[in-house]
Amino acid sequence: MARIIAKYFIITGLALIVVGGLFFLSGKVEWLGRLPGDILIKREKSVFYFPITTCILASVILSIILYIFFRK
Repeated sequence: MARIIAKYFIITGLALIVVGGLFFLSGKVEWLGRLPGDILIKREKSVFYFPITTCILASVILSIILYIFFRK
């Protein structure tokens, strides 16, 4: 039981490090959030932005990482 909890703590820590690194580098990676397929609608007094392609890419990468860690 303790091994399972330790494994989850390690994975959570690594995930937090990766997310923190992405936030740190987000200003330096200009293409992230501006991929083809991301929706941007500008009006006179409002802006609507939905990074759908970026979300799909992040989901695929996260799915691959989680598959690698949790396969049996």
